[in-house]
Amino acid sequence: MSDIKLEFIGKQVKDMYGAYVGKVIGLVTDIDGSIESIGVDCGSIGLKKLSYEQLLVQGDFVIFIPKWRMEAQKLLRQKNLTLKRVRALENLVVDNDLMKDDAEVLRLIYEKRLVDLQSNEQDVKTTLNSRLQELDLQSTTIKTIIFDAKLQYRSNDIVEETYQQINTNSIELLDRIKLEKDEINSFLSRITQSDSKIVSNELEDRNISASQESIDHISEEEAHSDHIENDEKVESTSLGESQGDETEGNWLNEVLTRDTA
Repeated sequence: MSDIKLEFIGKQVKDMYGAYVGKVIGLVTDIDGSIESIGVDCGSIGLKKLSYEQLLVQGDFVIFIPKWRMEAQKLLRQKNLTLKRVRALENLVVDNDLMKDDAEVLRLIYEKRLVDLQSNEQDVKTTLNSRLQELDLQSTTIKTIIFDAKLQYRSNDIVEETYQQINTNSIELLDRIKLEKDEINSFLSRITQSDSKIVSNELEDRNISASQESIDHISEEEAHSDHIENDEKVESTSLGESQGDETEGNWLNEVLTRDTA
């Protein structure tokens, strides 16, 4: 058995926020020998299988990473990477118009990817919000325990030492719950900001297109105006020449009349 496998055996498992989960008693491996999951003795809850990809050995402990966190982190990484690729393609087209056709094919692929990620995003948001509700219920239960302990202490049903122990343990648990809730809200905020970035980029693209159309329209109007102006100049010149011919004709007639007389 490799050292990587051995380092899991017998270690205590905690989640990212310090809550005790249990003790590693064994491993489940795939046919190729790779670790698939680990078996954790969770006391009265019994044996629990934890996915290997959600585990991290850190000193004397195995740290368990919640699945919601991995899913949210993966979503953000994929969205940000896709957005960077889209913007990079747009910059390439600006720098080299010959790449426009090739870039357009890739842009459509990345835009479809963003649409698929939007669907995954809704699932992730649902998972995060569900976890927040679970944590809120846990917080309410813990606060009820604290209040009941205080009531028992005031009515002399328990001694102060017992009350302080209950209070200390409950506050520690509330602190861990707060840490997890803060992180969930942080992920929700980052996902929302990522959506705003997509909308901002789309609006920017629309503004650029609108500006280009406006420029093209102005250029057409200027060309049309120049055409009209040129036509007016030609018409004015023709009229001047016509008037000049008429004046010259009158002068010639006058001279001929005078000479005849």
